[in-house]
Amino acid sequence: MDVNKPEIVAEVAAAFEEYERALVMNDVEAMNALFWDTPETVRYGIAEVQHGGEAVRAWRATAVPVPPSRRLHRTVVTTFGNDYATVSTEFTSDATALLGRQMQTWARIGSPLASDHRGWQIVAAHVSLIPMP
Repeated sequence: MDVNKPEIVAEVAAAFEEYERALVMNDVEAMNALFWDTPETVRYGIAEVQHGGEAVRAWRATAVPVPPSRRLHRTVVTTFGNDYATVSTEFTSDATALLGRQMQTWARIGSPLASDHRGWQIVAAHVSLIPMP
């Protein structure tokens, strides 16, 4: 299996950046488009849990937007073959003295014609906060 083929890393990084832009701009439609809309999707948030794309969409419709001061640190994109990847990052913001951690599992399962993210969608995600080291 090919790990971290440069062209696949670039595709996943672009999809992740698209998601991050949508998150900071509170573009719910774009965030929803990047999450796999099936019962198998799982998202563990800071204070909530969603099982299934429908639950993710329902939560997202009422979620408080992330602070505009959100900054990413130590983002790592790891790809496996052409269709599977993980993205791990840390984040900080002026809204809390805590360190945020975010992990996403991405798979190329969507239609590449649906948007410019080449079919990549988040199939699982986990967000947590810890005291700053």
